Amino acid sequence: MFVISITYTKPASEIDSLLTAHKKFLNQQYADGVFLMSGRKVPRTGGIILADASDRAEMEAIIELDPFYIAGVAEYEITEFVPSMTAEALEAFRYSVDRN
Repeated sequence: MFVISITYTKPASEIDSLLTAHKKFLNQQYADGVFLMSGRKVPRTGGIILADASDRAEMEAIIELDPFYIAGVAEYEITEFVPSMTAEALEAFRYSVDRN
């Protein structure tokens, strides 16, 4: 499981010009079952994505498809973690020795 923290490095006008393409990228990752939750930071300095990829290399390859990444308007911090506790609605993502 991964938490991706996106921090904008360019003005909002440059970010806004890429939002439609970025949302298309997000929608594809949701359709592929990789992204589980996403949204903007408050204040609007970037965003957060919760994702379930097979490994860090796959997660990095997916991030490299993001129009924000391609245009160089944001920095990405990828944190891998093992969910040992979850809300009941997210139980399928809880780590168990049988799963990994």
